[in-house]
Amino acid sequence: MNPFVIHTGVAAPLDRVNVDTDAIIPKQFLKRIERSGFGQFLFYEWRFEVDGSTIDSFILNTPAYKDSTVLLARNNFGCGSSREHAPWALLDYGFRAVIAPSFADIFYNNCFKNGILPIKLSEEQVDELFKRAEGKENYQLTIDLQEQVVKDNEGLSYPFEVDAYRRYCLLNGLDDIGITLQYEDKIAAYEARR
Repeated sequence: MNPFVIHTGVAAPLDRVNVDTDAIIPKQFLKRIERSGFGQFLFYEWRFEVDGSTIDSFILNTPAYKDSTVLLARNNFGCGSSREHAPWALLDYGFRAVIAPSFADIFYNNCFKNGILPIKLSEEQVDELFKRAEGKENYQLTIDLQEQVVKDNEGLSYPFEVDAYRRYCLLNGLDDIGITLQYEDKIAAYEARR
């Protein structure tokens, strides 16, 4: 997992509430067992017509937001079934952070385990970010996990809270396996004694 320390990227405003994991990555694409390759299917039914042509009006299909790496979302992002494929699809597409007023619990936890930083801000703060992202092409946000702040180049700055352990894991690029591997020498010594 890649560490997350400071990230700057274009913010894409996805102005929908209750975005569930079925919308993030539809069920027909869950047959893969690797963690990669899901980005092409992200928001598939919103991005593509039945015939496979793109829906030009969808935010990620517009040139200004095509390469966004910060997703702005509304309340209850990631609700629905508890599939880890949703953060895999977001990350594989290129997103490193999702900012919303609230997240579904399982999705929120899965983001941290897969290298995405989910940031909870107030509805008023998220509204302001939406206004700025929709009003200025290539609107960029800088997210500093060390300092726990989201800021732009125009003086806006919002602090956010992250659990200390999750923050440590993201800063160091550690998923559950990486954490275990930190003790590889002790595990090997134990196994050798057995």
